[in-house]
Amino acid sequence: MEPELRPGTQSFQMSIPVLSVAAMRDWEERSWSEGIDPWDVIAQVGKKLAARYLSSSQAGDSLLLLAGPGHNGDDVRAMVPWLFQRRVELLSVNGKPEDLIRLETHLAQGPDAVIEGLFGIGLNRPLEGVWASIVEVLNRFSGPVISVDVPSGLASTGDGIIGPVVQARETWTIGALKETLLKTHAGAVTGRLVLLKDVGLNALEPRLSELHAYDPHDAVGFPPPRPAHAHKGSQGWVGILGGGAGYHGAAVLAARGAASAQPGLIRLWVPPSVYDPVASRLEHVMVESWAGEDSLPGKLTCLVAGPGMASKEWTQETFDTLADAWMNRPIAMVVDASALDRLPTGKTVGAPRVITPHPGEAARMLSCTVAEVEADRLQALRALSDRYGGSLVVLKGHHTLVGQAQGRVTVHLSGNPYLAQGGAGDVLAGWLGGLLAQPALQTDVLRTLCYGVWRHGAAADTLEQEVSGWTPDRLPSRLAG
Repeated sequence: MEPELRPGTQSFQMSIPVLSVAAMRDWEERSWSEGIDPWDVIAQVGKKLAARYLSSSQAGDSLLLLAGPGHNGDDVRAMVPWLFQRRVELLSVNGKPEDLIRLETHLAQGPDAVIEGLFGIGLNRPLEGVWASIVEVLNRFSGPVISVDVPSGLASTGDGIIGPVVQARETWTIGALKETLLKTHAGAVTGRLVLLKDVGLNALEPRLSELHAYDPHDAVGFPPPRPAHAHKGSQGWVGILGGGAGYHGAAVLAARGAASAQPGLIRLWVPPSVYDPVASRLEHVMVESWAGEDSLPGKLTCLVAGPGMASKEWTQETFDTLADAWMNRPIAMVVDASALDRLPTGKTVGAPRVITPHPGEAARMLSCTVAEVEADRLQALRALSDRYGGSLVVLKGHHTLVGQAQGRVTVHLSGNPYLAQGGAGDVLAGWLGGLLAQPALQTDVLRTLCYGVWRHGAAADTLEQEVSGWTPDRLPSRLAG
């Protein structure tokens, strides 16, 4: 039997499908057949690439452009007229021995950045000979290398890594996100993915893919403004179950994450042993010692469970209470961390159910290995949702996925490697719970989750630009900002 879809999970329409090479080629061919001039598209791509570079550089910076023999090279060449107030060198590369010598000479001059468009998405063979040497030399360059569309050498077949590949700091992909960029090992060479859309091709059919990239423009005007007559009783009540000896910080971070979403009320239950250190750090949260099932009030609109629940202070009775709430309580629930291992499988009452595993937790829940989860993250998400009654899944990791057993799944490009710190997931769980507690944000649960995951990653990106060495306790302030 197919799992039942949660209320409000299918009305939000993501707009940027993730495309295979064949689908990308078909999109281009349909555009050409409808009268769109390929060279007009290339000109627009060049302008967008240049605008992206200008926004991340300074007047007077030196830039080396590497243009290959195909249309990726044409895209790079089309940048030149728009690179105002930059010192630009354009090197056309055709795989000849003299190209390697010229590249080494230009790199020895120490450009501030390199943008390469040597090969595109159609490559299905390993680079050899001079081309392999060019990639090797480029990978020794200590400055930032930016790849256009895909890192040159990344193949469209297998896991994408079949030979030498440019190791990019960022990849600026054109029109739509490509499947090959999301393959298991591609993250080691793509760096940060940036999507440059609206390049002059015709309208893209959303049905082309079950996987869609989240478009930050979808966050404009969301969440909607609160009505003037709103009061705390109308804005939801989130409860958080977590913390414990050695883990009390997780409960604090989850509570602060929830507070950033500004629900009407927040109540946090912790073991008695950590009540004092937790309560002393949370002025605006009602902190209580957990006293069993009777602690959960009837007016909760969302329950978050898991942050810091690895503590042995949490009894089997507590996890039985959590399991019963998961199966039967008609409120939204967000379950994370150690509580994930205690969830029952099967159909639940029908209210929104959200699980937020990282790959290790997902592997335990599916009785498989982390490698198997990472080999097909989309399938792992589908399997988790199916196993847990059609729940919505936030599969964390490089390019977090959000979705369920059926329907579209969104991939998120916000965030950076410094989210890989203990506590970042606790903030996310609380933040999502704080959003879902609000009745106005429960009408489209998928949209709320996608917004929440994107915003969490964007907050980390803001912090990374502002300060080095940031820690997850800074995330809530950026979520609220």
